Amino acid sequence: MIDIASRASLLTRAHARDLSTRWFWLAVAATAATYGIVLAVYLRTLPPSEDEGLALFTGRGSLPHVLNVVIGQRGGAPLHFVLAWGVVHLGGGLTALRAISLTFDVASIPVIAVLGARLADRVVGVVAAVLAGATWVFLYQGIYGRMYSLFLFTSALSFIALIDALDHGGRKRFALWGIALLATLASHPYAVLVLGAQGLYVLLRRVRLRAALITLGVVVIAAFPFWWADVVLRNRFGVGVGGGGARLGSPHAVVHYFWWVAGDFAAGHRSWSTPLLLVAAAGVVLLALRRWTSVLLMGCVLAVPAVAFALAKLGSATSPEARHLIFALPFYSTVLAVAIVSVARLLPPFTIPVALAALVLIVFGEVRWARERTPALFDGDSTAQAKARAEASAWLASTARSDDVPLGYEPLYITAWERNPAFSKHAVPRADARLFTDALRALPEPIGRGIWVFDASATTNKVKRTTIPFALPSPAKDFVGRAFGPYLVIRSRRPLGTRAHYIAVTEDVERLGKSLHIGDADINLHTALVASRSFNG
Repeated sequence: MIDIASRASLLTRAHARDLSTRWFWLAVAATAATYGIVLAVYLRTLPPSEDEGLALFTGRGSLPHVLNVVIGQRGGAPLHFVLAWGVVHLGGGLTALRAISLTFDVASIPVIAVLGARLADRVVGVVAAVLAGATWVFLYQGIYGRMYSLFLFTSALSFIALIDALDHGGRKRFALWGIALLATLASHPYAVLVLGAQGLYVLLRRVRLRAALITLGVVVIAAFPFWWADVVLRNRFGVGVGGGGARLGSPHAVVHYFWWVAGDFAAGHRSWSTPLLLVAAAGVVLLALRRWTSVLLMGCVLAVPAVAFALAKLGSATSPEARHLIFALPFYSTVLAVAIVSVARLLPPFTIPVALAALVLIVFGEVRWARERTPALFDGDSTAQAKARAEASAWLASTARSDDVPLGYEPLYITAWERNPAFSKHAVPRADARLFTDALRALPEPIGRGIWVFDASATTNKVKRTTIPFALPSPAKDFVGRAFGPYLVIRSRRPLGTRAHYIAVTEDVERLGKSLHIGDADINLHTALVASRSFNG
């Protein structure tokens, strides 16, 4: 009979039975191809979003204009907007923008596998990639035209480069780590947490410390434009470590946030949460017996966000979600994989089927959660809503003028622009008075016709509806409009001439939106009122 000490010794030596390099890459390629096909099938299923419209309409400007908007005005992810600029200027649209997300998502599969192999071994790396790929956060960000699959890819690369640089040294490895870390910082503002985690790990490991600190110093200096963009974004949303606002997280709230993230990184919540957290905890213990440095790195990846969220102050407009910690997904998948693979490596012959059954069960749970979390990811809109959106976009495209000034980056504008490339370049941001005002000041007078869209089916409404009544602001003779299912599209009949007139008309339109119980109308009206005071002194 094998005693406990012998079994622990067996588990620590089990990684010797590892995959060969050839079989590792074959398994990784098969995994990436499988998820790539799945994502490609559903690439156009998810309805278009305002965030995707923002990237595409911003990308219609020149590259200097895009960089100025992202770094100097909005803040955010410069690399994502540069890629969107490339998509637009190569003649692409929403599908091409989503294809960028798909590409980085699929490319993340081998990177996650390699990172898992560095943290544990090749078998664990393959299983970690399989587990990560079936999660809601991976599938959703893989077909959503935003920056999160890019953030996952660059951050995972930076962790691999960090491990290689500290383990093997050499100027080339430290340079590659620095480049990967810069790319991560260009991908998302939350990359500062990646930088913090890696810096803490360097200090705790104390291996090749001088070269590592020099690399970090160079990265911090070279990333100045990204820091500036982060400051701009934090100022817009009122995030900081002092002043007003509620705490981003008391210890209890931070723990609850991490619990929620763990669910989105696996099979969801309720009955799945506790068992999978126990599996992950077992994986951490087993990995610590083999490679304490891997567990140390994971601890840094967890500790830095926990401290940052506990200290930060948050305005009412934003809060962290699972996608903001997507850089931690490979680590959570790895500890789950360690536990599953360790079961498979036990002596009794029935343990391999047990481990495979556990893997299949978790993957099934992950896909089930993805469908429950975001049904539109697999099902899209109803036929009626998709038809209404197409008809509304077609009407906008057929009546468009190049000097029209739409409010916001409504999904309808994306399809209208794809139908008619002359559709206005002059969309102005909504819900942010400073951005709204700055965008209007940048427009030459006379201002063209205004365009506004109300969506009764939006999640920001207290009650989602499939239809909206037709109505026009007063005086109705100054407007034309159409109702298409849940969409009410309104356009001024004539050019509005001055910026002040555009703001005044927007106020009237948004008051109509409030009377129709449109959730965004309140904040858009407030934006117009603040802008009006700015223009009128």
